[in-house]
Amino acid sequence: MNPIPSLRGRSLLTLSDLTDGELLAMLDLAEKLRQKKHKDFSSEQQLLRGKNIALVFEKASTRTRCAATVAAADEGAHAEYLGKSDIHFGRKESVADSARVLGRMFHGILFRGFAHATVRQLAKCAGVPVWNGLTDDAHPTQILADLQTIRQSFGTLAGLKVVYIGDGRNNVSLSLMGGCAKAGVNVVICCPPELAPSDLQVEAARADAARNDCQVSVVEEPAQAVQGANVLYTDVWASMGEESQFLERLRLLKPYQVNMDLVRRTGNLEAGRVIFLHCLPAFHNRDTEVTRELGALEVTDDVFEAPFTKVFDQAENRMHTIKAVFVATLV
Repeated sequence: MNPIPSLRGRSLLTLSDLTDGELLAMLDLAEKLRQKKHKDFSSEQQLLRGKNIALVFEKASTRTRCAATVAAADEGAHAEYLGKSDIHFGRKESVADSARVLGRMFHGILFRGFAHATVRQLAKCAGVPVWNGLTDDAHPTQILADLQTIRQSFGTLAGLKVVYIGDGRNNVSLSLMGGCAKAGVNVVICCPPELAPSDLQVEAARADAARNDCQVSVVEEPAQAVQGANVLYTDVWASMGEESQFLERLRLLKPYQVNMDLVRRTGNLEAGRVIFLHCLPAFHNRDTEVTRELGALEVTDDVFEAPFTKVFDQAENRMHTIKAVFVATLV
């Protein structure tokens, strides 16, 4: 029996594809699947036996690829990975033609790539559910994992305050803004004006927030933005494909580093009412080529390694929430 009947056969390209109730139901399902995985269960309980899932990746990945592969295997499905050297999008074959081929062979397609138009074309032409594992515009499966992590940490979502600090126009910040608004979470995007979300994007999130008794704000000053925050969230300062903009991003975002002084300014550290999230990978120590020269960037090591950090719970929850997406749309 499908755990969320309204989602059977549907694609998930952005969180706006879900109603508020469907989003919360997806989180409930992810939590049930997490609990099932952490107990002993037999193959008789697998919900996706006989299903085949295509993982079409233009971008390299650790968490999305591994989460999707394990999620499929846990529930008895086979996942086939197709990297950028395995697909011909826009070169030897149009996206539409590739979509129609894949749709004849697979029950669903998880896409991770660049242009959002590509995942839309896949969904239009494949004839099977298509899920967005990341595009330049949106990262819905990441935000489902973020919301699951927040709810695990606090026991609730409604009324909490999430502050995203950094590039306010990237796929994570925009999807987080929309996801929090749909879940009843107050959200602040803290960023320099040059990297702020558009008025149209903010107003769309505020329309969702108005239904759910929460607020969406854009604030420039970090010390002001984090007051009363329950969640501090940041991301790398230059996403994959934006490396040429790194020096300019470094100039703009250096004042937006998440450090212990900023955590203390929430007023919630001593009470144990604040957590730190990051979608990873994170430049927090000198263990990468970039940070060996520059040191910590978007987050300091003492914050990243602190007891209130939930980044690895968050990473694990990518698996549970992607599994929930598979199950809700294929069963």
